[in-house]
Amino acid sequence: MVERKDDRLWGGRFETAPDAHFDAFQRSFSFDRRLLPYEIAVDRAWARGLERAGVFTESEVRQTVAALGKIAERAKNDPVWVDQSGLAAEDVHHFVEKALVEELGPLGWKLHTGRSRNDLVATEFRLFVIDAAETIRGALHALLHAILAQAKANLKVPMAGMTHMQHAQPLLLSHFLMAHAEAFTRDLTRLENARASADACPLGSAALAGSSFAVDRAALARDLGFSRITANSLDAVSDRDFALDYLFALAGIATHLSRLAEDSVLFASQEFSYVTLSDEFSTGSSLMPQKKNPDSWELLRGKTGRITAALFGLFTTLKGLPTSYQRDLQEDKQGLFAAHDQMHDMLRVAAGALGTSKFREDHLRAAASDPALLATEAADYLVRRGMPFRQAHDVVGAILRVADKQGKPWTELSMTDIKKLSPLFSDDFLECISVESAIAAKAVPGGTAEESVRAAIVQLERKLEQMEQKP
Repeated sequence: MVERKDDRLWGGRFETAPDAHFDAFQRSFSFDRRLLPYEIAVDRAWARGLERAGVFTESEVRQTVAALGKIAERAKNDPVWVDQSGLAAEDVHHFVEKALVEELGPLGWKLHTGRSRNDLVATEFRLFVIDAAETIRGALHALLHAILAQAKANLKVPMAGMTHMQHAQPLLLSHFLMAHAEAFTRDLTRLENARASADACPLGSAALAGSSFAVDRAALARDLGFSRITANSLDAVSDRDFALDYLFALAGIATHLSRLAEDSVLFASQEFSYVTLSDEFSTGSSLMPQKKNPDSWELLRGKTGRITAALFGLFTTLKGLPTSYQRDLQEDKQGLFAAHDQMHDMLRVAAGALGTSKFREDHLRAAASDPALLATEAADYLVRRGMPFRQAHDVVGAILRVADKQGKPWTELSMTDIKKLSPLFSDDFLECISVESAIAAKAVPGGTAEESVRAAIVQLERKLEQMEQKP
C-alpha cells in the first residue's frame, strides 16, 4: 500500500514541495473559508449520496456525518482553531478534509470518492449566492418600507419636478419618492432572477466529465435544497453566469442608490433646502464648525464604483477562458463577497438616512409655486377649448415673453394683455391655474395626482406583503 507523503489534495505525482512563495500565492482559505457552512452541508449530502451508490456503508455514513457535525460545531464556537488550522489549509475543502482525517483516520479520505474540488466549489458558491440574494432582498425591503413611510407622511406636499435639472412641472413629493421605489422594485426582480440562476446543483459533475459512481444527482440536489440539477458536467464546473447575474443585480441596486444619493445631496444643499438630514447620518467638518455634511449619501454614491467594478472584474476573469474549469475561477469569490457585504451595509445606511430625513414643506411648496411651472397648464387650458396643442404652445410662449418684458411673473399679467394673444382665454383663466389643479389633473395611472400616488403606495405595500409572506 502506498503511504501518503503529505496531506495535500493533489500531491500524488509530485516529488518535491511547491515553492513557498507560490504555495502561499495559490492558497484561498483566507477568503473561501466563508463557504465552510456550505462545505459541511455538501459533504453531508455527498456522504449520503455515496451510501445510496453503494460506496459507503451505513456505519461509515453515520461516522462521517457525526464527524462533520463536530467540525461545524467547533468552527462555530472556536474561531481560533479555524484560524490556526487554516494556516495549513489550501482552501476550505482541504481544511475540512484535514479535520475529517483527524477525527476519522483514513475514512476521512474516503469522502472525496467520485467528486472534485471543481464541482464542490461550484455547488457551494451557488448555495452562497442563493442565501446572499435572500439577505439583500430583506435589506431592500427595509429601504422600500422607508420610502413608503416618507411617501405616506408627505402625501400632500408639492415640489418642483425637473427635467434637465430645470424646473418643469409641479409634482407631489410622494410621487418623486415612489419613482425611486419603482427602480428598487425592479431590482427585486433582478435579485430573484439571480437566485433562480444559481438554483441548479452541479454536484456529481466531478472534475469535468461527471462522477464515475452512480450517485443520484437529483437526490443530492433535493438534499441541498436545489430545485434542479445542472445539465452538462463540463459546463457545470466552469459556469459562473449565476455569479454575474447576482453582481448585475447588485450593480443595479447600487446605481439606483447612487441616483437617490445624488438627489439627497442636492436637496440637502442650501441652494435647495428641501430636506434636513438627521445628525445620526451626517458628519461635520474638521475645520468649519457650521458644516453638516451629507456624508452618508456621498459615501453611498461613491461606493457604487466598488459594486460595478466587481461585476466587470468577474466579466474580465471569465473572458477567453477555455471550456471547463480553470484555476482563474478562484478569482470569482473575493469580489462578489466584498460586493455583497458592501451592498448590505449600503442598504442599511440608505434606509436609515432616508427614514430619519425631514422634508421641508415650506421650501418644497415655495419652489412648486413658481408660476413658470404652470405654463403647460396654460397650454392645456387652450387645448381644452379647441386649439391644437402646438399652436397653444406658441401662444403661451408669447405670454411668457410679454411677462419677461414687463419684468413680472406671467400669472401677474392683466387679462387684457393675455386676451390679446388668444380670444379663447376667459376672465376666470388665472383662477383655473394653480399648483393644486395642475397636480390633480394628472390623474392617469402612474401620474402625480394624489389618488394615483395613493394607488401606487397601496400596490407596492401589497406586493411587499406578498413577497414577505413567501417562504
